[in-house]
Amino acid sequence: MQQFQPITDDEIFEAHIGGKLSVELTAPISDKRELSIAYTPGVAKVSDAIHKNPEMAKSHTWANRLVAVVSDGTAVLGLGDIGPAASLPVMEGKSALFKRFAGLNSIPLVIDTHDVDEIVATLVRLKHSFGAVNLEDIAAPRCFELEEKVIEALDMPVMHDDQHGTAVVVLAALLNASKVVGKELENLKIVISGAGSAGLAIADMMIHVGVKNVLVLDSKGVLSTNRNDLAGKKLTIASQTNPEKVDGDLSKALLGADAVIGVSTSAFPIEGLKQMATDSIVFALSNPNPEIDPAVAREIAKVVATGRSDYPNQINNVLAFPGIFLGALDAKARRITTPMKVAAAHAIADLVGNDLSADYIIPSPFDERVTPAVANAVERLAK
Repeated sequence: MQQFQPITDDEIFEAHIGGKLSVELTAPISDKRELSIAYTPGVAKVSDAIHKNPEMAKSHTWANRLVAVVSDGTAVLGLGDIGPAASLPVMEGKSALFKRFAGLNSIPLVIDTHDVDEIVATLVRLKHSFGAVNLEDIAAPRCFELEEKVIEALDMPVMHDDQHGTAVVVLAALLNASKVVGKELENLKIVISGAGSAGLAIADMMIHVGVKNVLVLDSKGVLSTNRNDLAGKKLTIASQTNPEKVDGDLSKALLGADAVIGVSTSAFPIEGLKQMATDSIVFALSNPNPEIDPAVAREIAKVVATGRSDYPNQINNVLAFPGIFLGALDAKARRITTPMKVAAAHAIADLVGNDLSADYIIPSPFDERVTPAVANAVERLAK
């Protein structure tokens, strides 16, 4: 278990004074000549050239490789709907991660509306200012509709990281966890506790890679076509999962399960975990408080992962999204596809190599091999 000095509130607030981002120059402006090149009159020649040949904007502005981090502030971390202004420190943090882990410039955009069409229209009007969109902290079920509409409206890579970044890293961890327990991934019975954006995206990913027995639970129990209170994405997932037509709560769903993935605040019942299959897998990903104490889970399960950095096997989206966007932009891709996401998961999982163990199923976010490996895998699929 990693140990570090406790973080104080004073440290946190001091680190955020003035925000976490700045703009840097790529060329000097130290005299009149350099000023005339970077700005007027020199810049007018570049603008005129772009007017005559719009493709030049891709090579002569920063927009083509600039990621817009977009949120409406409706599902921010564990804080919920706190609004756009309060969400801005989180979006600045996301932009900082793009720079640190992928070398990509990024700009946070927080939009003061809950109307999906208004958000789409805003991004369409701004589309010449960036080259990709990372949607962030947008509440379900609106996030599903918003992502679909933004993808259709913009001719550039778009991804809702809360959905797909999570699903990619979970798949990577499961690929290796299944090897540790000596089971085939597609034969696992996987229970997903939480039917928000992350839970439903994980379910989609499991279906795509051929897992035959997936159960998803919301606050009312297992998603099933027997329920008459489901609509939209939940109803779609219900029709594609739960082949044994299980009804009931998490304890019932866990009976004989090989793996459970927590992406909600609902605690894992200890007795339910004990009813899982031999050599079970427990991913308790709620942050900052996992669905079960990892130390307790380790007494029951063979492989345990959390979303925290102070326990082994941290499931962290930063393993995925920087490389996914970098690879898509390097390939000049117009879409981020499911095969790209699966390739990214395999690239992450493969880095563990011969060091694979119950306490090491996923590389560290600070493993400098991760982003290049993910970017290369995505770029290969895009071409």
